[in-house]
Amino acid sequence: MTPSRPYIMRALYEWIVDNDCTPYLLVDAEVPGVDVPRQYVKDGQIVLNISPSAVIDLQIGNEAVNFNGRFGGVATDILVPVIAVVGIYARENGQGMVFEPEDEDEGPQPPDDTPPGPGSNQSRLERPSLKVVK
Repeated sequence: MTPSRPYIMRALYEWIVDNDCTPYLLVDAEVPGVDVPRQYVKDGQIVLNISPSAVIDLQIGNEAVNFNGRFGGVATDILVPVIAVVGIYARENGQGMVFEPEDEDEGPQPPDDTPPGPGSNQSRLERPSLKVVK
């Protein structure tokens, strides 16, 4: 299944803007692939104003968020992999969402090698078998 994070980010962005608030993106700047001005990173994170009046060509894609913004008066291309987004919220009231570091529903899950317990569906479907050991 595709990750839900970019869909939630797009919906929250639209909701924040529709309510005349300023959308901020909280980013883990230590994640590989994050391209932001390092002089604005504090404690490994950066807050980005992604309001329509602050950025050009904002794209919140399924893999990354990218746009052109101004930092210290200098136009700068920004690239943030979706997995690096810690949260999206409104500056005015803090309403929004913080994401788990790694959502369980994102990406394939490793197989569960533990045997089924007494109450699991699998244990009810499979009959036990006995083997004589000498």
